[in-house]
Amino acid sequence: MKAKPSAKEEKVEKIGEFDYRVSVKEAPVKGKANEAVIKALAEYFKVPNTSVRIIAGPASRNKIVDIIK
Repeated sequence: MKAKPSAKEEKVEKIGEFDYRVSVKEAPVKGKANEAVIKALAEYFKVPNTSVRIIAGPASRNKIVDIIK
């Protein structure tokens, strides 16, 4: 998954079979962008925020995310 912080609009785009680009408005400061990524993915996959977690790359644009349905 690729994160795009400080974007003009929030959206989730599927760019591969298991790869997504998540654009969020929040800046990458104090984990705010990561929280927004989790919220956007939870809404996209229709699961609670607690079912989405970043398991690798919290300080990187490239992240590995676990989603429990």
